[in-house]
Amino acid sequence: MELTLEKNAKFVEAANNLSRVLANRKIHLVYGGGSLGLMGCVLTTAHVGGSQVLGIILTALAEGSFAGKIVGEVLRVSTMQDRIWKMFDNSDAFIALPGGIGTLEENFQITSSTQINIHHKPIGLLNVDVFFNKLLSFLNQVEKKNFIPHFARQIFISASTVEEMIDKLEDFVYKSDPIAAQIDWSKGSGSKKQKIGFVTPSVTFLIFWFH
Repeated sequence: MELTLEKNAKFVEAANNLSRVLANRKIHLVYGGGSLGLMGCVLTTAHVGGSQVLGIILTALAEGSFAGKIVGEVLRVSTMQDRIWKMFDNSDAFIALPGGIGTLEENFQITSSTQINIHHKPIGLLNVDVFFNKLLSFLNQVEKKNFIPHFARQIFISASTVEEMIDKLEDFVYKSDPIAAQIDWSKGSGSKKQKIGFVTPSVTFLIFWFH
C-alpha cells in the first residue's frame, strides 16, 4: 500500500530535510530501491542535492510498477536476505523514518546483528512527531524485565530532529558485550566486505513505501 503523503506532512518534511542535510554534509545514500512514499522523498532530494545514491532492490519488484521510478545506481538481488545484507555492506550507519512492518523488521535485524558483535554501525530512529515513542517505551520495558542487557538497549539512537540525529550517529561509540566480543565473525557471513563505489560516508534508510 502506498503511503498517503498528504496526510503525513510532518513525515514528508522530515524526509526532505534529512536528504538536504545528507547532501550538505556529503553523505551518500543507500536505500531499498523504490521511489514511493517517504523513500521517494529521501532519495529524490538527496540525489538532486549531489549525494551518490545506491538502490538495492529485489528483482521481482524492479520488473513491475510496485517500486516506482528507480533513481541512481541500482543493484538487483534475488532475496530479502540478500537485499538487507547488501544494504548493510555498503553503509556506515542506518536511519529509520516512520514506517511499518518492513521498517521494524529491518530495524531489529540490524540491531540484533550489532548485539552479537557482527558489526559496530549505529542505527538511529528519527522520532518525527513522537512516532517511535511507544517503541522506545517497549524497549525500556524489555530491558527492565532483563530480556536484553543495557548495552543492547543503548544500540538504538533516537532524536527528534535531523541535525541531532546525524550528530549522534557521528558521535556513536560502540560498547560491546564481553561474551559477544569473543565471537569470531571473520570466518562467516559477518566478515567485512568492500563497499560498492562509495569512499565517503553512506547511510541506509530503513523505510518502506507500504505499511
